[in-house]
Amino acid sequence: MTTWLKSTHSDETGGQCVELAALPHAVAVRDSKAPDAGHLALTRRAFADLLARAKQDSLPR
Repeated sequence: MTTWLKSTHSDETGGQCVELAALPHAVAVRDSKAPDAGHLALTRRAFADLLARAKQDSLPR
């Protein structure tokens, strides 16, 4: 069974939430408002790169 963890930056009303799960060789990301819609699996390196770019606010808009 996969254990999903909600972001600590998610608000208490359920808006704009993401959840993460550690998979054997990846990190899974899903929308907590639509958990049955699927998830995105990223390698640990790709997830670290995504997180770094998000923190630097350098993601394309």
